[in-house]
Amino acid sequence: MKISELINVRGKKSFFNRNFFILFGIDACLLCLSWVASYLIRFDFDIPEKFVDEMVAILPVAILIKLICFYIFDVYRGMWRFTSVTDLVDIIKAVSMSTLIIIVWIVLIYRYKNVPRSVVFIDWGFNILAVSGVRLGIRLFFQKYVPTNPIQSLAPISGFVERIRRVTNKRLLIIGAGNCGEKILREIQDNPQLHYRVVGFLDDNPNKIGRRIHGIQVRGTVGDMEFIADKTEADELLIAIPSASAEQMRRIVALCKQSGVRFKTVPGYGELIGGRITMKTVREVAYRDLIGRETVKLDEKLIDSCLRGQRVLVTGAGGSIGSELCRQICRFRPEALVLFERAESPLYEIELDLKRDFGHLNIVPILADIQDAASLRRAFQVYKPQIAFHAAAYKHVPMLELQPWKAVENNIIGTQCLLDVADEFNLERFVLVSTDKAVKPGNVMGASKRVAEMITLNRNSCGLSNARMIAVRFGNVVGSVGSVAPLFKKQIENGGPVTVTHPDVTRYFMTIREASQLILQSAAMGQGGEIYILDMGTPVKIIDMARDLIRLSGLEPDADIKIEFIGLRPGEKLHEELITDDENAEPTRHSKILMLRGGSCNLDLLNGQINDLAALARIQDGDNIRSKLHEIVSDYAPRDLNAIYADVA
Repeated sequence: MKISELINVRGKKSFFNRNFFILFGIDACLLCLSWVASYLIRFDFDIPEKFVDEMVAILPVAILIKLICFYIFDVYRGMWRFTSVTDLVDIIKAVSMSTLIIIVWIVLIYRYKNVPRSVVFIDWGFNILAVSGVRLGIRLFFQKYVPTNPIQSLAPISGFVERIRRVTNKRLLIIGAGNCGEKILREIQDNPQLHYRVVGFLDDNPNKIGRRIHGIQVRGTVGDMEFIADKTEADELLIAIPSASAEQMRRIVALCKQSGVRFKTVPGYGELIGGRITMKTVREVAYRDLIGRETVKLDEKLIDSCLRGQRVLVTGAGGSIGSELCRQICRFRPEALVLFERAESPLYEIELDLKRDFGHLNIVPILADIQDAASLRRAFQVYKPQIAFHAAAYKHVPMLELQPWKAVENNIIGTQCLLDVADEFNLERFVLVSTDKAVKPGNVMGASKRVAEMITLNRNSCGLSNARMIAVRFGNVVGSVGSVAPLFKKQIENGGPVTVTHPDVTRYFMTIREASQLILQSAAMGQGGEIYILDMGTPVKIIDMARDLIRLSGLEPDADIKIEFIGLRPGEKLHEELITDDENAEPTRHSKILMLRGGSCNLDLLNGQINDLAALARIQDGDNIRSKLHEIVSDYAPRDLNAIYADVA
């Protein structure tokens, strides 16, 4: 067998290649020169004859020992163009170990006779400088002159084109001279194909002004942005402060707009599931950046103890909340994650996303409806879920106001069907994703979700289930399907007008990731029979939201894009609430989560009523559905169907 074949069999063909032998030869020459240079330095370039013989005799053995140590410490396994601090540490380890071995060998053989002690230590320093210097030089050469993936036959042309591109690279000014900014700069410097050239940093820390990061200067504070952007002729600004609060982001975005330069941002830490910041994560500034970028502090140990190694089912897995719940659940390594979804395309997309990012997990897609008891039973029988997150629901208020039977079928009957099957197969924990619209509901959607809460919590309060049944209630989610933000964006893209229902209407808003993370936290804390309420902060005026979105699009409200008031839609209220007057919220161990006791058992209120609702839904009797919902949820005030159609018309 040929040597090359033997190497290939052992899986090291890529290691013992031409580059290895080139670098091996360079190192041997450098080590020889270093040994001779050490003697020259020691004797002021006039080596006495009595030391020359030992110098020559020791040289081949010393070189052999050093090269063997280099091999043992993986000095030759690094890629030239990606030399890093780790490679430098390996070189120091290898040189230090070889120097110790050489000292022991000299003591044993020569008793240090005619071998100056200082030579060995001078040689140690020269070795580190020479060997690491060559590798650093190679990296700088690749970084400056060699494209990342040149076509070999066109390398000279590629190099010429690359040099032209460097002249036309976008000039980037990074806002934030912290860890995030440093990582972005390093990636840009290591990857010429990004076609960016960093021209400076901005940071409000006065101690950083004037300092340099990898040769790039911190030129001033964020307040100096307009002047510095003009002075450096910046083509683009990058907000590299993932820990920035919503207030800080608003200030920075306003300054970016004032500068007239295009700007982007790095997502907040809460949006970075893996926590890794790269240029791939950079995106346009979105409205969610202006309402909250603070990282949700989770009790990850508690969540981990709840989810790790468990079999988890998520209904509505292809929806806005359901899909993000799935991503967050995967972080905690469940034994299996069952995606239960009735819409084919969203199910396919979330399955692909999860298998790409969490390929080591058992991801099971099931295309089925929660009203289909047979499909639910099969899923529970085959995959035996221990925890279920019920995110499947109809949520569009005006649509359900016109077709209340759909709210009954999906939000109420579907929930009851899921609960029945869950109890049949001894589910351990059930989490209902609810809404602030269930509080003093002014519409069918809110009333149906309130009934779903009652059905769920009664399982514990009436002793009907051994599972821990809890509900999590929160407000609007920015960017979710049906949210007002995507509607406003489409209207802005079409040139306006942006339609707002009322100048005083307010809503609570939360990002999808924040909502999903707090749902997991609530699920881990729940003992059964509670409603957890997520702290939504201060309600946002929709008119202010519309103006912010217009400005983020580079336009001015009322000047470039008109805002029109169209009146409240069927079932809408001016202001939403998270707690009713008779509900007493209690604090929990998490600062952003409050808890309500589920209340006493009220089976009499529900007995027979759900069946009546199902019968009315089958014949699509909207008026009587509203009346029946009012019987169950006393603070729901139904509207006349004719009035609703009149509003729509």
